[in-house]
Amino acid sequence: QVQLVESGGGLVQAGGSLRLSCTASGSIESINAMGWYRQAPGKRRELVATETSDGSTYYGDSVKGRVTISRDNAKNTVYLQMNSLKPEDTAVYYCNAVITATYGGTHYHDYDYWGQGTQVTVSS
Repeated sequence: QVQLVESGGGLVQAGGSLRLSCTASGSIESINAMGWYRQAPGKRRELVATETSDGSTYYGDSVKGRVTISRDNAKNTVYLQMNSLKPEDTAVYYCNAVITATYGGTHYHDYDYWGQGTQVTVSS
């Protein structure tokens, strides 16, 4: 199996910073993209940032210039540094990874895995 474990969420004042971490573990053969999505109450899940295996990065329009994604491939870990946080950044942040793995006799090629989510709350 494959697990994604997130950490680093919490409560922060507007203008503050947070750093989220997500580590993938299990029967992993390769990891393609790793990144972060978020979902606020009553809204659709949206891309925050993602980084592919070749180092290409993509950011959501609402966070460009304020967040930085990075990966430690040796640790199967992705980080999200968030600065100049705004109340509208309040959401549950989900780690996402596109992983190739084999377990239980089944091969999963570039399969989407999700973490359990971590709450980020920005107070005004």
